[in-house]
Amino acid sequence: MKRRDFGKSLAGGVGVVIGAGVAGSVAPLSATASPVPRKNTLMHVGADYHSVAGTGGLTSKQNLSDNLRFGVKHLMPQVRKVAQDGSWDLDELKMMKDNCDKFGVEIEGMRMDADYITLGKGAERDRKLDAICENIRKAHQIGVKVISYHWTVIPIRRNGKAPGRGGVTYETFKLEDNWKDLPVGKSGRVSSDDYWERITHFLERVIPVAKENDVRMGCHPYDPPGLPFGYQGADNWDSPSVFEGLKRYASVVDSPYNAFQLCLGTTSEGLKNPNTELLPIVQYFGERNKIVSIHMRNIRGGLHDFAEVFVDEGDIDFFQVMRILRDVQYPYMILPDHNPTHPDDPESSRPMPLRMAISGLDSRGEFRGAGLQIHGGFTRRR
Repeated sequence: MKRRDFGKSLAGGVGVVIGAGVAGSVAPLSATASPVPRKNTLMHVGADYHSVAGTGGLTSKQNLSDNLRFGVKHLMPQVRKVAQDGSWDLDELKMMKDNCDKFGVEIEGMRMDADYITLGKGAERDRKLDAICENIRKAHQIGVKVISYHWTVIPIRRNGKAPGRGGVTYETFKLEDNWKDLPVGKSGRVSSDDYWERITHFLERVIPVAKENDVRMGCHPYDPPGLPFGYQGADNWDSPSVFEGLKRYASVVDSPYNAFQLCLGTTSEGLKNPNTELLPIVQYFGERNKIVSIHMRNIRGGLHDFAEVFVDEGDIDFFQVMRILRDVQYPYMILPDHNPTHPDDPESSRPMPLRMAISGLDSRGEFRGAGLQIHGGFTRRR
């Protein structure tokens, strides 16, 4: 949807609704219907490692002040002091919480590294799991409700660039004709059975600990999903179908504590037609309370051929996504994610408000169109 059309939809926002049965189905309200939209005052804009001003980290005085100027009061930082086995430094966690408390900011989530998934069976993997379980307990001590993570046995894939709006550069990916000739990743050959064994072992060990400590685990899809099996030696868990892969992941341990950090851009990268195929995915997992944070990233294109673009010019209809999140009473963070870059952008440049990127947030930083409310927000370069 174009920005101008998006704004018009918000202005008259009660003219369309998301059907309760099929996400993405849009029907006009009757002239006699009472146009009183539902509201969701629980969801809120947050910031993670993509949105750091300066060099002091997400919970530095500079960054906290910068966040508050845009009404952002919920964060998902990363621990800097990590032991060889993956253990987090509890003193650092407490320091981050103390810093945030002084500014009235909440550490809602923490970001976890992906080292575990690169390891086969053995003592080192078990030590990583023990450390992860202990990290969950430490996170609980400072009030963290969500831990996000991103399983990668091969690096995130981009292999091109394209010119974009205002002289920016878009990061792109197109499946190589000779992809079978690409070098195998550092993890070696990882079959589908290997991948799912590692995932199953992780979830069966970790989710009970997460439940005991009331910390929800949010898995981010691999970026990009849908790669052919054997790509750089890996049979990725969310290939060949990202939707089926997410469903299978959720079913390994059926618990509200086994959930997803749903990246809208990443998920769309695995779809042939993101404009029609993404909304049912958001609806499906939103209804089941399986989404514990959202990455607002947009792309142009789809499976095996896409470009990362600004949030208001891609193929994803964020207006309809927000309606689904409203209707399912999604209660967590809306996070800015990858954005195009420009050589004139200084590293410490002021974040661009998310309310500007997603037309519809008012001057108080609240998304009020059609009963949507998201407090605060910004986005910046990746």
